[in-house]
Amino acid sequence: MRSIFRKLGNPKIFVFTIMWMMILVFVGTIAQRDMGLYYAQQKYFSNWLAWFGPAPVPGGRLTMLIMFLNMTSLLFRHTLWQMKKVGIIIVHLGALLLLIGGGITAWFSFEGNMVLDEGSQSNFIVNSQQSELAFINTSQPNYDDIISLPEKILTNGNILHPNGIPFSIEIIQFHSNAKPERRTQPKGNFYHGLAKNFLLMPKENEKEVEMNRSGVLFKISDTNSDADGIYSLFLGQSIPQILQVNDESFTLVLRRERIYLPFSIELLDFKRVLHPGTTIPKSFSSEVNLIENNIPRRVMIKMNEPLRHASYTFFQASFSQSASGETSVLAVVKNYGRLFPYISSLIMSFGLLIHLLLQLPKLLTSKGKK
Repeated sequence: MRSIFRKLGNPKIFVFTIMWMMILVFVGTIAQRDMGLYYAQQKYFSNWLAWFGPAPVPGGRLTMLIMFLNMTSLLFRHTLWQMKKVGIIIVHLGALLLLIGGGITAWFSFEGNMVLDEGSQSNFIVNSQQSELAFINTSQPNYDDIISLPEKILTNGNILHPNGIPFSIEIIQFHSNAKPERRTQPKGNFYHGLAKNFLLMPKENEKEVEMNRSGVLFKISDTNSDADGIYSLFLGQSIPQILQVNDESFTLVLRRERIYLPFSIELLDFKRVLHPGTTIPKSFSSEVNLIENNIPRRVMIKMNEPLRHASYTFFQASFSQSASGETSVLAVVKNYGRLFPYISSLIMSFGLLIHLLLQLPKLLTSKGKK
């Protein structure tokens, strides 16, 4: 075991991982020009393996894991645990905490947008980078029962049996970006809705992932009715697909992934201030009601003054105007590792201070001898 820690704790590994991370940052930054920010991040930094042509190389996550194991193994070196190296140990622990925070952020944090018209309220945020296939049971008079299937399980050939849905779903094709193209001749009765008259043709992904319009072709079985068959949906489809199964009515829609919150935000008033003599916004803000447990609380969200509540942070990101009124766009982030960089920076600064103080007598002595 000691031999394993000695090999993993080789300082050369840390140097090589730092150098490799610099290469990844350089290549990933250059790649953003051709593939866009989101896809460059996914290819080089959010993957365990990245590909340089046909060759697999360590991606950002694998590189950071190797760095973490290397720095952890260094703590098992008995030569490190000396009084004169207390400062170095503290700096080391602060760096490990920073890596742990980065891992937590990468795995568990998410972000999205909340779009609010004046006078309206919402209890969900929209992930503009991912889609979901939603089955909305509208049979109940007082509420809708929503069963959503995230994009990551909409893989070709996957057969799904979600709880609350009285039929099975087989994913035939999923396209991250697609366009509908009218068929030369309509299909038979086994094809329903959009699939009867249109094909979903795949397109190259846009550089800005928000511009992609995903599409899905799927088969519904085991309804024991004429509802069995092949369906297709695409993002932004104006007419939803309605499905009747026994006494239940389902609305089928492909939409941006929604993340529901344990509270609601109501937009009371949106204000914008323009630069004098121009139509360029100088600042804009949203006065909102934060509604939790049916209790409203007024809050002002400004460009540099976000709202923080229940681990969520709401930033004033943008706005739009139309004939019907003004709309505020809030960027919403839930970052479980938000405090780690601050804490680790304080720890490392304290460690450096301790190390300098411990080295100060040696420096003064050597200067006196000269």
